[in-house]
Amino acid sequence: MTLQKRNNVQVAGAGDVTLVLSHGFGCDQSMWRLLLPHFLERFRVVTYDLVGAGHSDLSAYKHDKYSTLWGYASDLNEIIDEYAQGPVIVVAHSVSAMITALAERQRPGRLMGLVMVGGSPCYVDDEAYTGGFTPDEVHDLLTTLDENYLGWSSSMAPVLMGTPGQPALEQELASSFSRTDAQIARHFARVIFLSDHRKDVTGLQLPTLIVQCTGDPVVPVAVGNYLHAVMPSSQLSIIENMGHYPQLSASGACAAAMDQFFTHLGLDHG
Repeated sequence: MTLQKRNNVQVAGAGDVTLVLSHGFGCDQSMWRLLLPHFLERFRVVTYDLVGAGHSDLSAYKHDKYSTLWGYASDLNEIIDEYAQGPVIVVAHSVSAMITALAERQRPGRLMGLVMVGGSPCYVDDEAYTGGFTPDEVHDLLTTLDENYLGWSSSMAPVLMGTPGQPALEQELASSFSRTDAQIARHFARVIFLSDHRKDVTGLQLPTLIVQCTGDPVVPVAVGNYLHAVMPSSQLSIIENMGHYPQLSASGACAAAMDQFFTHLGLDHG
C-alpha cells in the first residue's frame, strides 16, 4: 500500500519550504480549507488524513499500532520523508500537535518548526496541572462516545466549533464527525484523552508557535501557558476566539500569527 493511498496525501503549491498540515480528532484535511490558499504561493503544502479518518485507507488501521500516538508519529515521519522538499514546518491541530512533538522526538532535528493549534499534552487535571477535565469527566465523555457516537457528534459540534452566528461551520464539523468510522473514533478518543505526553514536550527544543484560543472548550488557556513554559523555543499567540477550530472560525487571525512566526524563523512572507 502506498502512503498516498494509506493517508490520502495531497501536494499543492510551490516553494522552497514544505508545510505539512495535520488535522485533529473526528476530522480530515478539509479542516484546512480556509488556510490553504493563504500559503500555496509561498510553500509546498502537504495535506493528509490520519489513518482511520477522511479518505484514508481504513484497512490500514491496526489497533495495536494506533493504541498510542507514536504510531501516528511514525506515519507523519514517513510522509515527510516521501513528500517534503527542503526545510519542513508542521502545522498541527489538536491531537496532531502531540503527534508532531513525538515525531520530532523520533527524528530530532528533522523539522524546522511546528505550529500547535489547540494542542494539549494532557487533558486530565491533577494537583499541579490544569488539563481542562477531571478524571470523572473524561470517563463520562468516553462512555458517551461508546454508547452513542453519532448523538455525541451532533450535540457537541456546535459547542466545539463555538460559532453560533455561523451555523454552516457547525454543520461542517458535525458532518465531519458523522463521516468518521465510529469504532475507530471511539478507540482514538481513548488514546487521546487517556494519554499524558507532558514529559515528551518538556524541554523540546523545536521552534514552536502555540496558537491558543481564549474560549476553547477542550483546551483551556492554562494549557497554552503550560506548553509555553516547558518548551524553551516556543512562542504563545492568544487568539480572542470561542471554540476549538480557529483555523475555520478565526482563519485570518491564525494566518497572521503564523506569518509572524514564519518571519521569526527567517522566512520571507511578502
